[in-house]
Amino acid sequence: MFTVTQVGSWPRSRELLRALRDKQQGRIGRAEFERIADSEVRRCVQHQLDAGVDVVVDGEHRRDNFYSFVTDKLDGTRLMSLAELLDTVEDKASFEEMLSTLDVPASAIRNPTCVGKLARREPLAVEELRFVQQLTDKPVKVTLPGPYLLTRSMWVGRHSRAGYADKTEMGEDVVRILRDELIELRDQGAAFVQFDEPVLTEIVMSEDCDRRTFM
Repeated sequence: MFTVTQVGSWPRSRELLRALRDKQQGRIGRAEFERIADSEVRRCVQHQLDAGVDVVVDGEHRRDNFYSFVTDKLDGTRLMSLAELLDTVEDKASFEEMLSTLDVPASAIRNPTCVGKLARREPLAVEELRFVQQLTDKPVKVTLPGPYLLTRSMWVGRHSRAGYADKTEMGEDVVRILRDELIELRDQGAAFVQFDEPVLTEIVMSEDCDRRTFM
């Protein structure tokens, strides 16, 4: 009676987590990482097929997290740890308060920071879609971070003004990049594209809509 799909991300094996770390630290190349990730995506898709899921996802296995992976795909971005950003954020006191509530070290969380003009070096998720389409004839859903989330998290004034006058100008390029991606995904046959916007709850539930957000 109801179409069943999965939210997007999928639990990762220890082998994949180790491969992600090794790729980030230069111990393995992209080809070796993709070989390991291919195996994990196959396993993820097969579990969904066995369960009778109607719309399949790839589990986001190739991504370090659901939004910071864009740094691998976009020019004008750099992954920076929250510890690195401490001295450059606009409101240092509020930022330090946020850090104190985290249950992981600030050095362990890395944020995709805009450090110049944004441009797609390669598609964000088209290749992920193509791979899953080889594994099943079922409809495939692609998940992407939404424009509000990316604009709010990527703008760090001291770094981002190297490419843009303000957050709004940068946000226009974020929307353009996501629109171009959406058109390519449509043309490749994606059944659904899900844009994740978890921080929009702060617009509804909080009066402090300009507070710095790092997911």
